[in-house]
Amino acid sequence: MERAGLSEVLRTWRSPRSRAQGEGPVVLTKADPRKFMTAVADALAGNSDIFLCDPKWGASERAQVEALLGRSRAAPSSTTGYLMIPTGGTGGQVRFARHDAATLAAAVGGFTRHFGLSRVNAVGLLPLHHVSGLMAWMRCALTGGGYLPMDWKAVEDGALPRLPEKEDGWVISLVPTQLERLLNRDAAVAWLRSFRIIFVGGGPAWPELLAKSAALDLPLSPGYGMTETAAMVAALRPPEFLAGRRGCGALLPHAFVQIKGDGAVAVGGGSLFRGYYPHWRAGDIFETEDNGRLDEDGNLHIAGRRDAVIISGGEKIDPAEVEAVLRGTGEFSDVVVVGLPDADWGQVVVAAYPEAVRPRLELVGEQMRRKLAPAKRPKNFVGLASWPVNDEGKINRPAVARLAGERLAAGPG
Repeated sequence: MERAGLSEVLRTWRSPRSRAQGEGPVVLTKADPRKFMTAVADALAGNSDIFLCDPKWGASERAQVEALLGRSRAAPSSTTGYLMIPTGGTGGQVRFARHDAATLAAAVGGFTRHFGLSRVNAVGLLPLHHVSGLMAWMRCALTGGGYLPMDWKAVEDGALPRLPEKEDGWVISLVPTQLERLLNRDAAVAWLRSFRIIFVGGGPAWPELLAKSAALDLPLSPGYGMTETAAMVAALRPPEFLAGRRGCGALLPHAFVQIKGDGAVAVGGGSLFRGYYPHWRAGDIFETEDNGRLDEDGNLHIAGRRDAVIISGGEKIDPAEVEAVLRGTGEFSDVVVVGLPDADWGQVVVAAYPEAVRPRLELVGEQMRRKLAPAKRPKNFVGLASWPVNDEGKINRPAVARLAGERLAAGPG
């Protein structure tokens, strides 16, 4: 698909008096979903590069964007006008993954074939500047389906509208913490059962959450994807999930995965980004920061991030494994495991959580002794008054490590 074709598809979102943009960059910071969609549709009518930005970014992130815009490099071909989707931001330095109509169309095509959908109708709870929210809208737009943006806080508080009947049904995307909160209310569980597919991503879902969802007969689809691949490249189908299969499922038909000798996951396919602005990517495969494996049936399993490994006393510790055990105790609504510098051990394992949670640490200790080797058990538990999480439910791990370190350095109280 060419950019003009994508612009034509999105014409219904264009404002009546919109004009084609010039060649300068368009920076979008709209918080309101409908205004955001209108702004994107208007900008796509021209040939400008479009930068999607988090409206909650502060002065530091805005300065990084301005610096990037001053480093523009010409495209390696005559193609102009790319969609720049942010990755990083409050979790590190702002980067933009360069996508275009072809990469987005490839992602949507692979998605519809994988799930057997002719039209996608989605409830949107995730921010549209983020790849998960953006692609939920794009799937609907490119297949002629319906897209219903909703406010997460309103849904969490009980605003659960009855959805109109659709031949292909409705889908919804949630991060694990959103799913966990909805499972605590019978009305929300009944509402979730009305969906054809419930996509769960943005972070690993712990086993107890998946088991509870299966027991409630919810049509979950855990998957794997990232900004660089225009969202998912592998996903379990709901019947597979309800039959007891776990992991990230089979690859979508537009994508391929290689597992390197050290376990690193590398991905490729038609939806792969063109490079981090202002640079251009070379080659047809992208090596991620994730470790994983493909089983005998070709299903993808992710073992954790290579850049998150904690080394304490010479032992390599995967924070995701420890977090799964801690969440499984039922004592934490949110918990993050980080490694902090230690003179004796190199790093020490620390578990941080929102201060208001008040976990029963004796019960947690019993569970850890049964399920975790001594090196993996957190040496400190730290409640944080400020819990740095963004609108997609993703935690800012560097900020958690910094705040936990400061709290421990300050001593008791």
